[in-house]
Amino acid sequence: MSVEGRYGTQTNPQARAGTLVQEFDACRYVLRSFFEWFGNIGLFFWGVLKAAATPPYELRELFRQLDEVGSKSAMLVLLAGAAMGVVLSLETRSSLIRFGAKSTLPAIIIISIITESGPIITGLVVSGRVGAGIGAALGSMKVTDQIDAMEASGVNPYRYLAAPRILACVLMLPLLSLTADFSGVVMGWVANTVAEPMSFRLFLESGLKHVTFHDFLPPTFKTAVFGLIIGVTSCFQGMHVHGGTEGVGRAATSSVVLSSLFIILADVVLVRLILVFFP
Repeated sequence: MSVEGRYGTQTNPQARAGTLVQEFDACRYVLRSFFEWFGNIGLFFWGVLKAAATPPYELRELFRQLDEVGSKSAMLVLLAGAAMGVVLSLETRSSLIRFGAKSTLPAIIIISIITESGPIITGLVVSGRVGAGIGAALGSMKVTDQIDAMEASGVNPYRYLAAPRILACVLMLPLLSLTADFSGVVMGWVANTVAEPMSFRLFLESGLKHVTFHDFLPPTFKTAVFGLIIGVTSCFQGMHVHGGTEGVGRAATSSVVLSSLFIILADVVLVRLILVFFP
């Protein structure tokens, strides 16, 4: 038997040091790319703000994007809110019956939907639909040189393309959140009535007597932050596409993934801020 087979191969200190250097360089590259991405998206958002604050204002494009983000997403948000209300009613009812607190079911359903479930479901649903659409639309314009042609003709793409989409997301998310809340409450009542008949008026009175504007307004308006995240992330990803048609697909996918991730992270921070400022 050879010496290597009997005692095992000896690790070369130089090779191990080289491996550690390569791993360190890889980690440094990842961190640098991470901070560069956030720096670039910050500069992009600042450029959009400056472009949106100076005339001419693209009101026609803004109204078109309001329709695209709002009315065309309403049915999807309505269905998601309805499913959320039914699931909350069924799951909560069985748990409350086990602990003898069935009378609190309307209040729990309404408070859960208004304070957290409705806004976060709205943000994620709109992120999936609108985020992918914005990323794909702007990405296809980028790879076909339409954005470069706009710049050459003197049109600011930040003002015409990015600003209306971002503003439309910010304005429409609270309204869509109200749609999800209404649908969830109604379908929660329907699911509860199937098991135990109760008038809708009694259901609302039992649930809303514990709800104040401090419980309703902050969670609803925090969806404007979700809209800002969706609009900025999707526009940035779409307007910085590289790699042809494959890049367009990557932009659409990354717009949805990053928007959803940032919405969840922002929700954690916003919930804490709401509890601090609206106890």
